[in-house]
Amino acid sequence: MNILITGGGGFIGSYLSEELVNRKDNVCIIDDFSTGNLENIKHLTGKSNFTFVNGSVMDKELIGKLVSKSDVIYHLAAAVGVKYIMENQLKSIHLNIYGTEIILELASKRKQKVMISSSSEVYGKNGQVPYNEDSDRLMGPTTKSRWSYACAKALDEFMALAYFKEKELPVIIPRFFNICGPRQIGQYGMVIPRFVKNALLGEPLVIYGDGEQSRCFTYVGDAVRAMITLMETEDAVGQVFNVGSTQEIKIIDLAKKVIELTKSNSKIEFIPYKDIYGEDFDDMRRRIPDITKIFNTIGWKPRVDLSELLLKIIEHESSVNMLLSESKT
Repeated sequence: MNILITGGGGFIGSYLSEELVNRKDNVCIIDDFSTGNLENIKHLTGKSNFTFVNGSVMDKELIGKLVSKSDVIYHLAAAVGVKYIMENQLKSIHLNIYGTEIILELASKRKQKVMISSSSEVYGKNGQVPYNEDSDRLMGPTTKSRWSYACAKALDEFMALAYFKEKELPVIIPRFFNICGPRQIGQYGMVIPRFVKNALLGEPLVIYGDGEQSRCFTYVGDAVRAMITLMETEDAVGQVFNVGSTQEIKIIDLAKKVIELTKSNSKIEFIPYKDIYGEDFDDMRRRIPDITKIFNTIGWKPRVDLSELLLKIIEHESSVNMLLSESKT
């Protein structure tokens, strides 16, 4: 297969690229590294079945050339991370909506199968958990820019499903729930990389808010397995699927668990949301997926639990710190 991955230099995209390259598919990725990282794909460069294109998904002419050479497309390019989105609102809205429109429009000309990545953010602050794919969405007001990402990803889904219904474009939409793993960075607000890094350095683990909010964290390898299997399953076409762990944990308990696993002396500190994201930030207390649909369709469920996930990240971050120490001596 000739596979195009937009945002292939990002966290999830790089793991997906690696898996498909190892399967001997011909993989071409495009990324401008606005939130991705060249180090994520450095180990793939030089492989005969891997091509990297430095560019933006907003470059319609360039994307058109890449799409014309592809059999299937994984569209992962997006503005990600709460902090990045809050600081780059116009850019994020434009990229997340127009970038998806470009992919769908170009793919529809040749009826290429497309995966449009989405997010658990689309559920907003609906408190009725666990969420199934048909659960109602509850958004905050437009004066809270926090919700622009949720609305943009929902529009992506609406567009993708409209292309499926009106133009018979084969689309599949995974909704990701807090995907984590080695190589993820905490620069844009991701909590586990921040906690692990600070714990290993003996620095405070800073919790935004009161720590009573809870999430379900999913290993990136499990997410990649779901993506590839969905793309190979005809019954998945035209459907939306939750992709996530159902193992819920409060952020305060997550911090304590990281400290325990790293045997750190770090303390836990609390900072109000407004000090990090500004006054117009809003959040939700719980976010748990119902994964019945994806299990019934492809038999998927997570294999890596939270403890194993954290140990993988701790091991990776420890090796990075060791290499940094050796380079300074």
